[in-house]
Amino acid sequence: MASVTVQAVRKRFGEVEILHGVDIDIADGSFTVLVGPSGCGKSTLLRMIAGLEHISGGEIRIGDRRVNDLPPKQRDIAMVFQNYALYPHMTVRDNMAFALMLAKMDKAAVDAKVGRAAEILGLTVLLERYPRQLSGGQRQRVAMGRAIVRDPQVFLFDEPLSNLDAKLRVAMRTEIKELHQRLKTTSVYVTHDQMEAMTMGDKIVVMREGRIEQTGNPLELYDHPVNTFVAGFIGSPAMNFLPGTLRREGDTARVQLVDGTEVRAPANAAGGDGQAVILGMRPEHLSLDASGGIPTEVVVVEPTGAETHVSCRHHGTDLAVVFRERHAFVPGSTIHLQPDLLHAHLFDAKSGQRLVA
Repeated sequence: MASVTVQAVRKRFGEVEILHGVDIDIADGSFTVLVGPSGCGKSTLLRMIAGLEHISGGEIRIGDRRVNDLPPKQRDIAMVFQNYALYPHMTVRDNMAFALMLAKMDKAAVDAKVGRAAEILGLTVLLERYPRQLSGGQRQRVAMGRAIVRDPQVFLFDEPLSNLDAKLRVAMRTEIKELHQRLKTTSVYVTHDQMEAMTMGDKIVVMREGRIEQTGNPLELYDHPVNTFVAGFIGSPAMNFLPGTLRREGDTARVQLVDGTEVRAPANAAGGDGQAVILGMRPEHLSLDASGGIPTEVVVVEPTGAETHVSCRHHGTDLAVVFRERHAFVPGSTIHLQPDLLHAHLFDAKSGQRLVA
């Protein structure tokens, strides 16, 4: 196992710069997730760590070695791709053993490594089958098995679950996390799915347009987003945003919404009187308030059994609310919502940065 250090890394395609000086420290044995919308540069960065893309600037180190100019086979990494990349004419056993056979490893050692990986992944009874005879989840396990047998210093995962259906993705998330807990090999995982990032990563790196917006563990990003992009990207349903104006009078701070409604500002919120702001509230941090609060029109009610999801609208701005209790709201009716000020956030309307004292 080894740490991975990405220092001031840049990537250009011609005159277009894709990555703008990225810095990431990935600890030995950790599971780090690179997450962001399509085109943010996360897969390009992963391919640069793997040696599949040239580095335009900066440095990448795996352990103590600078690997900028090393070919992939000399980096001691194993990569699991989105499309599995299995050889269709080879059995599961031969697919998993292929890299070891190329390295001219002793056959008994190869059989032992393949057998161990197959046992870990529940593939033992499938070793003589061909890829066409496997389900999508089984093919993904074979792709992971091919990586495991190499016993690399670092695993790299490039959106490995995106071709699977929703139910299987959830199951495979658990399997990959359990696998990491068992092997404790340093892993770097790329996804555009923030739920995968939240449930799998020890550390999450949120990227946008070739830059890092925020790095931290899942709950740090969820509870303390640095800006509206991270706040809106992490969490499902996403955080609600209401534009307003900050009003300060002595020690009291309130947010005046577009309809004139005023609510207290979140605890420890910074900002000056008259500043244009955005009030951020997670769906589960809104509660009913018969005596006041934010008036909203009920649009859609979605009972899930354990929760009630309600889509509301406040003067043209959509809000999502999650109630733990069961409610029988009528679409078109008005309900009043009160944010939990200990968990609400205030952002500068112009920069999107969180305003915290």
